[in-house]
Amino acid sequence: MGYSIVGESVKRVDAVAKVTGKAKYTGDFLERDMLVGKILRSPHAHAIVKNIDVSKAKALPGVEAVLTYRDVPANKFATAGHPYALDPAHRDKEDRTILTNKARFVGDAVAAVVATDELVAQEALKLIEVEYEVLEPLLTPEAAMREGAPLIHEDCPRNIVSSAGYEIGNIEEAFKESDYIFEEEFETSIVQHCQLENHISIAYVDSDGRIVIITSTQIPHIVRRIVGQALGIPWGRVRVIKPAVGGGFGSKQDVCLEPLAAAMTLAVGGRPVKLELSREECMIDTRTRHAIKYKIKTGVAKDGKLVGMHITAISNTGAYASHGHSILMAGGSKFRILYPMKALKYDAYTVYTNLPVAGAMRGYGSPQITYAVECHLENIARKLNMDPIELRRKNLVQVGYVDPLNGNVVRSCGIRECIDKGKELIKWDEKKARYQNQTGTKRRGVGMACFSYASGTYPAGQEIAGARIVLNQDGSVQLQLGATEIGQGSDTVFAQMTAEILGIPVDMVHVISTQDTDVSPFDTGAYASRQSYITGMAVKKAALEVKGKILDFVFKMTGIPAQALDIKDCNIVYKHSGEAVMPLAEVALRTYYDLSSAHPITSDTSNNARVNAFTFGVTFAEVEVDVRTGQIEVVEIYNVHDSGKIINPQLAEGQVHGGVSMGIGYALMEQMLFDEKTGKPLNNNLLDYKLPTIMDIPEIGVAFVETFEPTGPFGNKSLGEPPVIPVAPAIRNAVLDATGVAFNRIPMNPQRVFEKFKEAGLI
Repeated sequence: MGYSIVGESVKRVDAVAKVTGKAKYTGDFLERDMLVGKILRSPHAHAIVKNIDVSKAKALPGVEAVLTYRDVPANKFATAGHPYALDPAHRDKEDRTILTNKARFVGDAVAAVVATDELVAQEALKLIEVEYEVLEPLLTPEAAMREGAPLIHEDCPRNIVSSAGYEIGNIEEAFKESDYIFEEEFETSIVQHCQLENHISIAYVDSDGRIVIITSTQIPHIVRRIVGQALGIPWGRVRVIKPAVGGGFGSKQDVCLEPLAAAMTLAVGGRPVKLELSREECMIDTRTRHAIKYKIKTGVAKDGKLVGMHITAISNTGAYASHGHSILMAGGSKFRILYPMKALKYDAYTVYTNLPVAGAMRGYGSPQITYAVECHLENIARKLNMDPIELRRKNLVQVGYVDPLNGNVVRSCGIRECIDKGKELIKWDEKKARYQNQTGTKRRGVGMACFSYASGTYPAGQEIAGARIVLNQDGSVQLQLGATEIGQGSDTVFAQMTAEILGIPVDMVHVISTQDTDVSPFDTGAYASRQSYITGMAVKKAALEVKGKILDFVFKMTGIPAQALDIKDCNIVYKHSGEAVMPLAEVALRTYYDLSSAHPITSDTSNNARVNAFTFGVTFAEVEVDVRTGQIEVVEIYNVHDSGKIINPQLAEGQVHGGVSMGIGYALMEQMLFDEKTGKPLNNNLLDYKLPTIMDIPEIGVAFVETFEPTGPFGNKSLGEPPVIPVAPAIRNAVLDATGVAFNRIPMNPQRVFEKFKEAGLI
């Protein structure tokens, strides 16, 4: 029988290691004489460090070093580490130093201690005396942008990081041609990634004087560059090792700990130092999802066609830029593919405030803008007395559409089929009829929301990936990648791709999951739902090269032309008949040991992808709302995706389950809270920050509409981030259907819902 591996639910290649506890995470690396690092954090949201006395801390037995901003390089660096460093137009803002003499949020790092153990380090932190000049905390973009407000970063007038936007067509002309004009405002909240593994890094200096950093990261090659920038040393003096990672969701797409960990080891003569954050620290000093406010003005024709839309977005990026304006612009670019219209204007403002740093989080700006736009369309449909699905159908994109700003082409699109499938699964028409004119205290409704997304960042950014394949003596292969497995299953998908091309089972593809910048092929990292699409191209390229070399070697052995041969079931076979010529293992052995013609077969390949692919989908949700208490229960939910060819259905379904769960939390309960006067975090722990539990998540329905994406390595396109994007607006629209009350702000927690119902006269 032949191996048909792409499209099959093969077992994860890391499954056994993870469930048996054999997988090595950063915290499992035990270096000899390892010290512990701890960070002193500012209690003020906005303050200048006037004086800092560390003498008592240094005198404490067991303290090996105490660092302040005076002890580390003052090189500013871009924490996000965009890979496009050579293009000034795409560089992240360099606005952070390893330690600071100006605290910009409660929790900012002003000093650090290296000690023999954690207890000594904690005690030393208490002995550091800091004199602060407290400044006015600016906690909202409105406060930060007002005239005369103190500057959080001196080079940013009115604390605006960037205000770049775009305009397609003439928006004023579009409004003049419209029969109706609708204007609304929407708002999303700050939420946290809450990945299972906290941020952790270990750093030491090796025998050659190079800094080695073992770290839980999504971007090892970029970490290397940024540590070099932060310390002002050549990048080649830094080696980064990424072992197993316990989740990231974008939080580890930034460089949060590594420069400080490197500075710590240098301060103690190169001895190993472990820097590990507590959950409370992770929630305030890693990254959050941007809170964004939207004003939307839309012109619509009588038949429901969208004529023009003007969106003004104001993003709260917190104390440092991180990915900053990139996220606001990414959200503004990926949604626009879904509903092409005559004119679209997008005014975007990314603003510094004295709150924790916002950065990349699953969806990268799309959950926020999709919430606003899909809720807005739902409201328009109600005002026009149109079925919300029909309103969307009138405006959906068609295959062949070319984005007028970046030239990306829609080459595959199954959004209409996704809607059809979701509508059928949830029994839309039946429930719409059943839930009309409800008057009880518990009411049900159904809602839906669509989305569009991309498969990588091109042409906004470079998309390069590498793969290395070595044919072993037994016919198996080693697969080495720069792409990072962070729990999403990419290693398994790449093993499937390799096995499919080479005609071997997946268990004969030995994936080297640990990335090491000294030896791993270059890849920019795990983000932008890019890996199966972008890195998949490199894997396919490398596997085809190895296959070609194998068949050429067989030609030299047998005289049979390579084009007449194939590899199936671990055998070299005739392509036309499938008749076996010889075992692959025999060929592999000869490549190593044949007296006259031995040459081991390898491929070391890099691929620079200059294409992108759009993925589409829809969420349908049914909710039950308790009008008396404001409690919302998601009764039924379906997430339907056009992600092209599905490489591993079970892994794909798992991605959707995780994304839907995250979306339910975003819609109904998750929100970081801060004291409105001081900026102090009020719920930076997993007791007070309300994540959905198994009791809050219904049975999640998953379905796929498989199109073929011609630019994808196997017809596939993105899936990692999309499942979270349309969930919150679908739930919100179902609540609107159930109660007639429109919530233009999330989360819709019981308190907020109760107050809104009271205001609407339902209570």
